[in-house]
Amino acid sequence: MKTLITNATIVLRDEILKEAKMLIKDGFIHSINSEVSGADQVIDLRGDVLMPGMIDIHCDALEKEVEPRPNVHFPLDFACAQADKRNAAAGITTVYHALSFAHEELGVRNNNFAAEVARAVYKWQPHALVDNRVHCRYEITDETGVTILKELMEEDSMHMISMMDHTPGQGQFKDLTAYKNYLSRTYKTSDEEIDEIIERKIASASGAFERMSELTRLAHQRNLSVASHDDESIERIATMREIGADISEFPINLEAAKAAKAAKMSTVFGAPNILRGKSQSGSMKAIDAIENGVADCLCADYSPAALIVAVFKIPELLDMSLVEAIKLVTINPAKAARLEDRGEISVGKRADLIAVSSPGRLPQISKTWSAGELVFQAQYDHG
Repeated sequence: MKTLITNATIVLRDEILKEAKMLIKDGFIHSINSEVSGADQVIDLRGDVLMPGMIDIHCDALEKEVEPRPNVHFPLDFACAQADKRNAAAGITTVYHALSFAHEELGVRNNNFAAEVARAVYKWQPHALVDNRVHCRYEITDETGVTILKELMEEDSMHMISMMDHTPGQGQFKDLTAYKNYLSRTYKTSDEEIDEIIERKIASASGAFERMSELTRLAHQRNLSVASHDDESIERIATMREIGADISEFPINLEAAKAAKAAKMSTVFGAPNILRGKSQSGSMKAIDAIENGVADCLCADYSPAALIVAVFKIPELLDMSLVEAIKLVTINPAKAARLEDRGEISVGKRADLIAVSSPGRLPQISKTWSAGELVFQAQYDHG
C-alpha cells in the first residue's frame, strides 16, 4: 500500500518544508519531496502541518476511563477502547498509560486492579488505533508490589516503570494536610482510613532503596526506561541516579531539574501546566522549565487533548521555534523511552504521523496515521 501526501507543511528534525509531499509505503516513510508514480491513495493536506505522531510517556487518563467516579468501574476492554480513540484524536500515536501500583490503596490504584488494567491494555492492542503501552508507577513504600511488577515484565505487559514516593513530606505532598486532602477529595475516604494508609506507608519505607534497585536492574535488562517522580532536591536526584533512573518526571523546582539534566536524565513536564499557566500542586511552571533549558519532554499527564495545543502555544510564549517545540513531544520522548524507530519524519522511520489544522486559531488534529494506516480524521472547515 502506497499513500502519497501532498501540499503539506512538513516538520523535519531541523526545518519546515512548505508545499511538500511524502510517500508512505508499507507502514514506513518511503520518500520526501521525490517524484512518485503509482500511489494507491493521494491525500491533499491543503497546507496543514504534517509532523511526527506525538509520543506521550506519562498519561493517567486511562484510570479515569476505568473509574470515572469513585468505586464506579467500566469494563476494561471498553475503557481501553475509549482511551485509544481519545489518543488517536489527540494526535498521540504512542502512549504510555500510567497506572499506579499502591498496595491496598483505594480504587483503580490497588495493585491487583492495576495489574488487571495493564493486562487489558496488552489484550486490546491487536484491535487498537495507536500504539498503547503501559507505564507502571510503583509506590516505593509498598513491599507487596514487586512480585506483581516482575510478573508484568515477564508477560511484556510493562513498557516503562517509575518510582513514586507519596509519603507525606515528599514530592508534591509537602505536608500531611496536603496528602490527607488529596485522599479525601479523590477517594471520599474517612479520617480513620486516611490515617491507616499513612501509617502503612511510613512503616514500609525501610527497604525501598533495595526494591527500587532490583526493579531498575530487571527493567534495564529488558531495555525499559526507569523514571523518578516529583524529585524535589539535588539529593533526591542523586539517589534516583544511583539506582539507575533514566528520567526525572515533574521535578518540583529549578534546582532539581538542573540536577537531573546534569545527571544526564531526561526531564518531563506536563502539557496541562502550560495551558493553565501553573502546576496543580504549586510546583514549578512547565513554561519556566522550558525557558531555562531544563525540559526535554512534555507529557499529557491527565489530558491527552492538551498536548498538541501546548506545543503550538510555546512559540507564542517564548523565543522558541515550532520545530524545537515539537521535539518536546516527538524526538525527545522517543529517546527517553528508548524507541529508535519513530519520533521524527525521516526516510525509513515508522509512519506515525499527524496533520494539524487551526480552526479558530486553535491547533487541532485533522488526521492521524499509525504505522501508515489512517486511523483518525476530522474536518473542521465546513465552508
